Amino acid sequence: MPRATTKTDLIADFQAEKDKLDQFLAALTPEQKVSAGALGDWSPKDVLAHLAEWMHMLLGWYAAGQRGEKPILPAPGYKWSQLPVLNQVIYEKYAGCPLEEAEKLFADAFEEVRALAFRLSEEDLFRRGRYPWAGSNTLALLIQANTGSHFRWAHTQMRKKLFPRRKKAAA
Repeated sequence: MPRATTKTDLIADFQAEKDKLDQFLAALTPEQKVSAGALGDWSPKDVLAHLAEWMHMLLGWYAAGQRGEKPILPAPGYKWSQLPVLNQVIYEKYAGCPLEEAEKLFADAFEEVRALAFRLSEEDLFRRGRYPWAGSNTLALLIQANTGSHFRWAHTQMRKKLFPRRKKAAA
């Protein structure tokens, strides 16, 4: 989806993408959900924990900004160019996490972000410069990147890996 330009579109996008991801995951067996291979060595459970952690980071950035602090994005000790390393650290952090816990972390983080989006005004979400810690980004863009866009990426990648389309035989 293109960048959301209204609060309604933002919320509708991330809710729709979560619903698609939930539907995809519901079709998997518990064994498939914990088996590596959905994204490289990651299982769908690992992907859920990854998505949850990124939503928690977003919530942390916002909370720090509300306290008058300047959060370090994406995370202390990491630059945006180091996302593969940061994502590996996140993977290792949750490697031993049971499936049910990863599912709960994801659901809870989603509800927190959803509540935040509902609570904020259009101006809070879409005005550039409203949050100095966000640089040139709007909060809506950061929310969309860490919810709808991220969910869409995860769903697409897992679907391709777990259910590759067969090439048609030559006629």
